[in-house]
Amino acid sequence: MAERVLVTGAGGFIGHHLVKFLAARGAWVRGVDISHPVFERSAAHEFACLDLRSTDNCLDAVCGVDVVYHLAADTGTGAAGDDGRAARSNAMIDLNMLEAARLNGVRRFLFSSSGAVYPRYLPDRAKTVPLREDDAFPADPGSTDGLEKLFMETLCQSYAESHGLETRIARIHDVYGPLCALDAGDETAPASICRKVACAAADEATEIECDSEPARAFTYIHDCVEGLYRIMQSDCRAPLNLGADAAVTIEQIVDIVSAIAGKSVTLRRSRSRLRAAVPARNGDHTLLRYVLGWKPRVPLELGLIPTYRWISNQLARRHAACATDETVHETSPLPETIRSPRHIAAI
Repeated sequence: MAERVLVTGAGGFIGHHLVKFLAARGAWVRGVDISHPVFERSAAHEFACLDLRSTDNCLDAVCGVDVVYHLAADTGTGAAGDDGRAARSNAMIDLNMLEAARLNGVRRFLFSSSGAVYPRYLPDRAKTVPLREDDAFPADPGSTDGLEKLFMETLCQSYAESHGLETRIARIHDVYGPLCALDAGDETAPASICRKVACAAADEATEIECDSEPARAFTYIHDCVEGLYRIMQSDCRAPLNLGADAAVTIEQIVDIVSAIAGKSVTLRRSRSRLRAAVPARNGDHTLLRYVLGWKPRVPLELGLIPTYRWISNQLARRHAACATDETVHETSPLPETIRSPRHIAAI
């Protein structure tokens, strides 16, 4: 019998790819999110739009599944003062999902954490020495969101010890690839550069204005979802950094994408709208390699090829849609039908 899997956050970038990965491996997958995926239909055998801040919705979501990949999160709007609201939502979602998994006898539960758990006083060191998992303590995350994720990591380990729920923790670092966020302010640096290069003129040297950002290590989406699967299958309850090793600068990304696009592009830092750079939180992946006997394999130079092509195609579709006053998607518009929570509970 196929393993029955729940993926929360299945409408998001990583969750959507994870659903496809698990379904391709023969698992029966239920996807849950507040909304459907944007660019293409979900590969989930069942998809439900549920607000996981509700205890009842969480109980419905986990009913009848063996394992849970919990990726759902309120990412906020980026507006000033929004950090606390998003962290409150995430605390409700995370606590409800963990308890629902325990009550329903779920076999394994994976929590997606992030590099935001690391203390604010360490980023300068991280530029030369990647952060190890135990560097998260003494705790001093630079955001409410980071503190909430660190609390949830600790609670997952407590549930494993007190209730026998096998929990796994993945600290996911910067991820890119096809189907990523495209709009300014939401995308990662590779997607932002791909978008700006795709919009640049092809027949002359073009300067790109870019916000300041420190060197980072970026992980291709296929490596990320495979890493999540391998972490779930492992015997390690401790947090594991999941990401690539090699950190790159914005200048290096511009050079790579320019070569892929066949355009002559130079970088000009934006002075008028320079945002406060997110501190570099490049992780040390020694423990990941030791536990899994595996590490991400797709180099940035290769991962950016399908990423750039997908972004370029999406921008062309948007341009065509604007010209014809129509909305164009990768597939036909998604139906708005939503399975009722009670139907899910009855399965």
